[in-house]
Amino acid sequence: MSAPVPETDRALQALQWAAACAAGRAATGTPPTASPADFERAATERTTEVRDLLDRVLLGPEPEAGLDALLACGALAAIIPAVATMVGFGDGEWRHKDLWKHTKQVVSQAPPELGVRWAALLHDIGKIRTRSLAEDGQVHFFGHAEVGARMFDKLHRRVPLFAAEPELRARVHFLIQHHLRASQYAPSWTDSAVRRFAREIGGHLEALVQLSRADITTKRPERRRHGLQLIDELCRRVRELAEQDAKQPALPSGIGNALMEAFGLPPSRLIGDIRHVLEQKIEAGELPPRAEPELYVDYVRQHRSELGF
Repeated sequence: MSAPVPETDRALQALQWAAACAAGRAATGTPPTASPADFERAATERTTEVRDLLDRVLLGPEPEAGLDALLACGALAAIIPAVATMVGFGDGEWRHKDLWKHTKQVVSQAPPELGVRWAALLHDIGKIRTRSLAEDGQVHFFGHAEVGARMFDKLHRRVPLFAAEPELRARVHFLIQHHLRASQYAPSWTDSAVRRFAREIGGHLEALVQLSRADITTKRPERRRHGLQLIDELCRRVRELAEQDAKQPALPSGIGNALMEAFGLPPSRLIGDIRHVLEQKIEAGELPPRAEPELYVDYVRQHRSELGF
């Protein structure tokens, strides 16, 4: 008689089968399964192996098949229940769009970069808890991005899949929380608004844009084309403004000397602090960029007490 298979091995065998499905190697026969307790134990005791197999599912050439395999073998409900609850859940578009199908398509459309693929899998988990129905019958998910980011933190506390990679964990959290930002762009945005967007997104810009493009899953060709065009326009404006600002700073040269002469200040850290405030006001659209020094000096004069000197 053969020895019984340890619980964690059963779970890993099921995950290996899912990874094989994502790699395009269709398995025959009954898929391996394990109990929820087996998967949970494997996720906490053999976290590195579990993460590696989940990564292989997400990065495989056929991630949708791998995700369906995770669902079929019970791994999804046991390890990432927030994703499993999306199966059969409508997100409101045409009042019948299946959130699970949408999520799988987003993962598949996203480039095979680990942080982007994980964010694609988890970006809409907050919709389950935020669904509301307006009087006109419209479905809304107000705040689902922020709720989803908090759910991701809760998931990680229960199953620390990213414990060994805090930077990746922070990246996935950021992308979940901000995944709507690029799609909210409108041509009416001022240059200051575009600069503020770029500043707040920072080093996550490329990944966020990739996720935003992947998140367009509508079957309406014109709507899809329009959405992609807006994202492309946003990227173009961010790039052009960055190039412009690199060539010509927002504050005019000599502003430091003008401040020192106007207020009798010596060269000091205070001058740098005032410059920083002025730059922030320009980025926020409260002051024009590259104006005459007298305009900025006058602003400082009117807000001297707020600046602390």
